[in-house]
Parts: sequence; C-alpha cells; structure tokens
Amino acid sequence: MHVHHFLATARITNLRLDAVIGCNDWERNRTQEIVINLTMEFDPAEALAADRLGATLDYRAIKKKIIASVAASSFNLLESLTSHILNLVMEEPRVVRATVTVDKPKALRFADSVSITLSAHREP
Repeated sequence: MHVHHFLATARITNLRLDAVIGCNDWERNRTQEIVINLTMEFDPAEALAADRLGATLDYRAIKKKIIASVAASSFNLLESLTSHILNLVMEEPRVVRATVTVDKPKALRFADSVSITLSAHREP
C-alpha cells in the first residue's frame, strides 16, 4: 500500500487594494492601486480527514489581515510592501511555502504595470 503525502495550493488572485506606495512626493500624499497575487502551499491532511473550515487554511482571514495591514501601511519601495505581505502570510502556521506578487499598475509609461515577486518557505 502506498502512502501519499499531499500538498495543497491555495491562491488569492488579483486582490486590488489602494496603498501609499512610492518615493515621489506626489505618491506620498495619495493612494495608488496595487494588485496582489499570492499562492500558499500547505498540508491538507487534516482538512481532507475532517472536511471542516477549522481544519484547513483560512484564506479569508489571511485576505482580511492583508487588507487591514495594507490600508494602515506606507512604503517607499514595492519590494518592502511585498515583503510585508509575505511576512503576514507566513505568520499562518499552516503555510509551508508562499509566493507573493505585488503589481503597481501604470507605474511605468508604456507598460501595464511593474511587479515584485518574493517567496518564502519553512525549514523542514
């Protein structure tokens, strides 16, 4: 008999928020739209056995934490904001690996957006 170890991936796609982001004076006085995409890998064994919300990753709670934190934050660099969000995600003990991409639409002329992607994982 083979024993399988499952790894689940939860994604939050195109979470659009307003943030104070940028180094220019005009950027410090108003919010700009950012778009967040994240993947969170976790062990689903408990969820598969129990089929109840308390046994799995609460991605709604993670989303709410990100929304509240971004609304209260102010960063000069997209890298700093992305790292901040990734750290929030990794606070969830069920998450074993996460990747966060933050896009800043209209940041560059002639381009749809500029983005930063950061990843983190727990040591086994």
